[in-house]
Amino acid sequence: MEVLSRLGASCDGADTGPGAIERAEGCLSVPVRWWLVTFARSERAELCDLLDKVGPHAPTLCEGWDTHDLAAHLWVRETDPIGASGIVAKPLSSLYERRMAEIKQRWEFSELVDRVRRGPARFSIFAIPGVDEGANTTEFFIHHEDVRRAGDSRRPHVSSARTSRNGCGGGSLLGRALVPPGSGGVVLERFGSAAADGTPETIRAVSGASTVTFGRHPSELMLYAHGRTSVAEIKLVGEPEAIEILNSADLRT
Repeated sequence: MEVLSRLGASCDGADTGPGAIERAEGCLSVPVRWWLVTFARSERAELCDLLDKVGPHAPTLCEGWDTHDLAAHLWVRETDPIGASGIVAKPLSSLYERRMAEIKQRWEFSELVDRVRRGPARFSIFAIPGVDEGANTTEFFIHHEDVRRAGDSRRPHVSSARTSRNGCGGGSLLGRALVPPGSGGVVLERFGSAAADGTPETIRAVSGASTVTFGRHPSELMLYAHGRTSVAEIKLVGEPEAIEILNSADLRT
């Protein structure tokens, strides 16, 4: 949970003294409420804003999908457990594709995006407290970038401490995702970081005879680990053979 934010201010925005929140409630059409803003929710909201902006036929980095397909995928994944089973169970992939097509026919694109924006249905497993942040942080970050970086106008995230903290969690898991079995070791070097002696901050994620060092912001490493190798802004240092193995691996999820 990243930010504890409070909605509420006085009518002119300048009243910050004692009792300001109570006075502000009289200026608002809805009561002032407290809520937790997580990285997953922030990415969800920003992705939906972008989908509204680019429309249903914009390209994505997901092969064969436009933004309408991506929005349908997000809704089915969270709200239709039968259809979503085809995401991970290949024999059921035709069911998943059929459910996506049905959703695209059922609602206009803008309404579908609004439904994704509102989050999972009440009885969805994703509505259980804590599940959203664990299951959707990477999902919505990756798909947000799938839209931002697609086509001729690529718009990568402006790097921030917030995205870097979320991107670098679980360094050893990320390293294992980067490396096909038996292909070598991985060292993650955090871009712009340094220990007390000036050496870059690193994580030896996977041991191996030949090692590739990945240097860049953790969010870029996350994109690379999920198959967005052509757009992830990273630096690879190591033996040419080891780098070639990584570049030829099928990492897409």
